[in-house]
Formats: sequence, structure tokens, C-alpha cells
Amino acid sequence: MNDPTRFSFTKPQLDALPPAGAGERIIYHDTHKNAGGLQLRVTSTSKTFFIQRRISGKPERVTLGKFPDMTIEQARKEVARLNALIVQGINPNSDARALKTETTLQELFDEFLQHRRNKRGAFLSEKTKRSYRYDFGLYLGKWGKRKLSQLKDTDFGKLHAEIGKEHPTTANRVIALASSLFGYAAERKLFKGANPAHGINKFPENPRNRFLLSDELPAFFKALADEPNTSLRDFFLLALLTGARRSNVQEMQWKHIHLKRAEWRIPTTKNGEPQTVTLTPEAVEILKGRQGCDSPWVFPGTGATGHLIEPKKAWARVLERAGIDNLRIHDLRRTLGSWQAKTGASLVIVGKSLNHKSPSTTAVYAQLDLDPVRESVERATSAILAAGGLKESAEVVPLKKRKG
Repeated sequence: MNDPTRFSFTKPQLDALPPAGAGERIIYHDTHKNAGGLQLRVTSTSKTFFIQRRISGKPERVTLGKFPDMTIEQARKEVARLNALIVQGINPNSDARALKTETTLQELFDEFLQHRRNKRGAFLSEKTKRSYRYDFGLYLGKWGKRKLSQLKDTDFGKLHAEIGKEHPTTANRVIALASSLFGYAAERKLFKGANPAHGINKFPENPRNRFLLSDELPAFFKALADEPNTSLRDFFLLALLTGARRSNVQEMQWKHIHLKRAEWRIPTTKNGEPQTVTLTPEAVEILKGRQGCDSPWVFPGTGATGHLIEPKKAWARVLERAGIDNLRIHDLRRTLGSWQAKTGASLVIVGKSLNHKSPSTTAVYAQLDLDPVRESVERATSAILAAGGLKESAEVVPLKKRKG
């Protein structure tokens, strides 16, 4: 006599199964050759796939999913996967319970932003956090609800290749962020597996070598002079005349500036070292013109930080008026270094003035005082201003010893 609870599952048959009575359940067994012990539990309200196994000597029921949300084919494939785990002595129920409490990628990212410290022991800057949020939201956020153990190296390999088709530098940056996230998770004991974003071969990146050329300088300085926002005009000029990083100029504070010595002390820079920036006479005049406000910042802002944050719109206006393409604010820093080299400065002097960190020259930097650096910067900025039509000559007044 045929057992009506045992048959090879098909969708029409499972659709036609009547619900069980209130408080009752009926168990059906799949007899298909690939069933692997698949069963279906029918109650008054649902139909649920499961398997029944003895694991480590104890009976275990492992729930797979509800029909028809989970198809018969999906259920059979899942049974095959679970059976393979059980043969290895792994209890799928334990893994499932652990997975429920495991950290998601979004949760990891939120904690990373809040608690991550850099190599100097400081928390991430707001600028860095904004950059990370942008990359995460655009490229990694789609996996935000996934548990960390559900993300594989193949996921990140495919993502890197996809982004890299048009934006290789961005692809490298996103994978570096992902790798940092999993590294942080390992440090905080949130993840035990191998870092799935580690070991992906990065795309080659062409170093940027753009800077202001001689024939661009007159139009550039005229466009700056016509800039209606005088604060941002001063910001761009100081970025050029000091060669400092954009973020450092944005965060410039009066307490770190000594006008009599013509020096600006930056307590912490990108490479982890403090820096003393020599101020040219033109830079000193700009700063004197900005004195008098109550703010501790040289370039006050209206945001939470209290200082200038985003000058991109003004920068776009300047470039449009000047008719200059493909020039970034950071290229002003490169412009000073290029003109220093052009006016005879050694690479050691250029490196010292721009606070570049290189193992081969660090020892030399440590022994250098500011006088040759100042002379080089003033010679370069004089040449820049002369080429831009703001000075009659690039001649520099001989260096005199300045007293503090």
C-alpha cells in the first residue's frame, strides 16, 4: 500500500497539499533521487522544508526555509550542502545561531568610523570619515546587511575588477577600505576568518604630475583676483605659497602662526610628523590681512568643525574664469615643489619644504634648518609671481637672519 506522505516533490503537488488541522502537523518525505532526506512540515498556516539528522549522537532538526519562498530545487541543493557539513561533524544549527548574532558589514563600518584610530593614535578625521562614507555607500553598502562570514574573496575580486574597468584608482581605494574593515574586525574579535579583501592584485596607478605652467599663471592670478569670495581667494593663494596640504590649510589656526618669525607650525600632518612651514613675505601679508576675527581658525566656517570645509565651487569658478582644465587644489602644492626644482632647489630641499617622508632622506631632513628651505621657497614663489605678472622681477631679496 502506497504511503501518501512519501513521493517525489513537485510544485503542483506541494501547492495542492491541504493545511493541517489546528494544532496539528503533517510530515511529507521527498523520494527524489537527489532529495538527500528532504522533508516538508505542513501546519495550519505554513509549509516548511527541513531535514532530520543525528549529529554528534544527538537528534537535530535543521530548518531550511518555507515553501514556496524556497523552491524545491533550492531546498534539495541546500540539503546537499548541509549533509556535507554534517559529515564533517559540523552542526548547521550551531552555525545558524552564531550567524544570527554575527556582525553585519554595515554594523562593522559604523563601529569602524566611531572607534578606529590611525597610526598616531588619533581618531579618524571628519574629512577621512566623509571619504569613507562616500566609498562605502557607493560600492560596499549593497552588502551592508550581510554577515561578515558571508562575504567571500570572490565578491571583492569581482567588485575590484568591475570598478577598475573605468576607475582603477578608485577600485584600489575601495578594496583597501574593505581590507581595513576586516582587519579592524579581526582586531576587535568580530571576525575569525581570513580577510576576504586581502591579497587582491591592485591596478597600476599613474602618478599625477599636473602643476601650473608658466603660460597659465597670468590667467590664474587674474581669475583669483576676480574671485568675489576673498576668504577663498586667500585660501587658494596660501595653499600655493606654502605648498601645504589642503586639509592643513583648511585647519590652519592662529595659535600655530608666528608672523615675526614668518613660520607656521603644523602639529600633525598626513605622514604623522609635525611640520614647520616657512611663510614668504606675500604669505605673511595675506595672514596680516586676515587678522582681527574672533575665530581661532584662519579660515572660519559655518559647519560643525568651525573651519572651512569645501572650497570646490569657488575653485571651479576660478578655473572657469582662467580657462584652465584638469587642475586640482592639491596641484597647487605640486606647483610649488615643481617651481622649487625649476629654480635650482635640490630634491632634499623640496622634500623638506613639502614635508615628504622618505626613508632615504629622513636623516638628512632632520639635520636641515629652515634657512635653505626658506630661501628655496621664496625663490620659487617669486618666480611664480613674476611669471604670473604680479612682480616685475623674480629676484629675491638676500636672506637675512630673522629673530624670533
